Amino acid sequence: MSKVFIPKDYQSPLGLYDTQSAIELVKRTFEEKLTKALNLKRVTAPLFVDSATGVNDNLNGVERPVSFDILETKTDAQVVHSLAKWKRLALYKYGFKPGEGLYTNMNAIRRDEELTNLHSIYVDQWDWEKIITREMRNLTYLKETVTSIVGAICDTLDKVKSVYPDIPVTLSREVSFVTTQQLEDLYPSLSPKERENEYLKVHKTAFIMQIGDLLKSGEKHDGRAPDYDDWKLNGDIVFWNELLGRAFEVSSMGIRVDAKSLDEQLTKADCDDRRELPFHKMVLDGTLPLTMGGGIGQSRICMLLLGKAHIGEVQVSIWDSRTLETCEAAGVNLL
Repeated sequence: MSKVFIPKDYQSPLGLYDTQSAIELVKRTFEEKLTKALNLKRVTAPLFVDSATGVNDNLNGVERPVSFDILETKTDAQVVHSLAKWKRLALYKYGFKPGEGLYTNMNAIRRDEELTNLHSIYVDQWDWEKIITREMRNLTYLKETVTSIVGAICDTLDKVKSVYPDIPVTLSREVSFVTTQQLEDLYPSLSPKERENEYLKVHKTAFIMQIGDLLKSGEKHDGRAPDYDDWKLNGDIVFWNELLGRAFEVSSMGIRVDAKSLDEQLTKADCDDRRELPFHKMVLDGTLPLTMGGGIGQSRICMLLLGKAHIGEVQVSIWDSRTLETCEAAGVNLL
């Protein structure tokens, strides 16, 4: 069942024509800011991968990838959910050095996604990854990187508002770092998403850390695949969205698993069968470089910075009848 909410008396600050130009400005500006901040080089990435390699991101382990057979190769392919593993392989194959990274425009289909103001079955991200040294594999470096990304987002907003001064969006550059266990301790009676909302009401920009493992309650804050992020060194970048009155995630990221954390997390997740897959063998035997990386939602960033109430105002997708009817009644133009 879809969930759609349009704020009372909402009107987009930009019409359809200006929205298209503004989307281009957001994407061009943010790519420039991000690549400079993190020392990234653009590369070409796949839309689909061989299903037998284990390279596709399986997200929470229950989402169904879009699959198809290839006539000539007699093999099955999957449309990517994300490029979390592929990027690490690419850094190794292309000969990147420590401190250098890549980014790409990732397009995915997530057919099991619940349709909401923030979610579509079409996903577009800036997927990025960079090589780090063993000495950089720590919480301090993770926080420094998060702060750089938040700065790039805020710089992009400043540029957009200089061209479109009627956009009412404001963002805080000050990042509050909090773990999922700290959130549970603060708000034990609330659900994970409710905890995020309560925290972001006060701390307008936050990095919510350590996602994937069990909390003291025996529950998870949210799911994370066991074979790319180190659950102790990952998190989500979240802003307070004043228009929607809620926490607004724009990025999932983290320092990636090394041999030790992959070994532990595969066992915790009951995924020991993956140890024999090519990618996992290369992590466990130390062939692949140590990396960090993440995905930054392109439509999410455009929606946030342009003051839009629904993600369908900045991307083209397929929507259910309830979403279409609600948006039409509220005068919201879906692309």
